[in-house]
Amino acid sequence: QVQLVESGGGSVQAGGSLRLSCAASGLTFSSYTMGWFRQAPGKGREFVAAISWSGSSTYFADSVKGRFTISRDNAKNTVYLQMNSLKPEDTAVYYCAADPRLRVSLSQVDYIYWGQGTLVTVSS
Repeated sequence: QVQLVESGGGSVQAGGSLRLSCAASGLTFSSYTMGWFRQAPGKGREFVAAISWSGSSTYFADSVKGRFTISRDNAKNTVYLQMNSLKPEDTAVYYCAADPRLRVSLSQVDYIYWGQGTLVTVSS
């Protein structure tokens, strides 16, 4: 079955960096758009970043633009989220997700496979 397993979360001070990884199995990874979403305490889940199947196109939420980058290694079936200049408001559970469509979607309803999430805590 399809599995998406996130790692790399943890606690960091404001201004610090973290790199999240998401290892995929059970699917043809290179055929999927991959996205990162997050859910802060008491809030709904929101879009963070997405990357096309080839890695040639990337998209970011305005709140993370210029601070986060997304990349993928199709040979390793892994997608990454590099988070720099972290702020307390970035504190959330971060989820990776897979969308089988070629056109990149920023909407979580289009993503059919989800990981279990990894917690990122940013202290001031």
